[in-house]
Amino acid sequence: MFLRRARPENLLDLPRIETERLAIVSLERADAAALHRLTDDPAITGAIDFLPEPFTLADAEGLIAGARHGRDRFLGAWLRQERMKDRTLAGVVGAHLRGEGTIEIGYWVGGAARGRGLAAEAVGGVLGLLRGRFPRRTILAECRPGNVASWGLLHKLGFRETGAEGHRPGRRQLVLEGS
Repeated sequence: MFLRRARPENLLDLPRIETERLAIVSLERADAAALHRLTDDPAITGAIDFLPEPFTLADAEGLIAGARHGRDRFLGAWLRQERMKDRTLAGVVGAHLRGEGTIEIGYWVGGAARGRGLAAEAVGGVLGLLRGRFPRRTILAECRPGNVASWGLLHKLGFRETGAEGHRPGRRQLVLEGS
């Protein structure tokens, strides 16, 4: 009798997600310029502790390249348009395998896309994918309680505060109910 070794869980082959207004797909090296343009914004780099300010093209390339081991993946939320050359990156959703039983998600949205429901659409799409792909993992997020928009979005999507401090300074941990 041969025992089949379980394939290690990873985020390398996440499929493309289509929502009403977005195409959500893993960021690739060719997306570095768009990631740089979106992310080099003090409203984003000031809110996300691992992003340097200014956020350079080299930083964008490094962020994308760092996902090659499969424990972290950054997905671009692109506005769906008819012509591929006119693609607009509206936001980014990150998924990170933590230990054996947890996935952490995080996200940021560009200024022009804020207030239009695109973050909820992008994060909701990724959550659906992660729940189906990793049904035994708990999905967590960290957020500053003072970030009213993000805190509200996480609650709208089904997250509830755990009562624990996050790993990052000033953040609280939230868990997705039912995960």
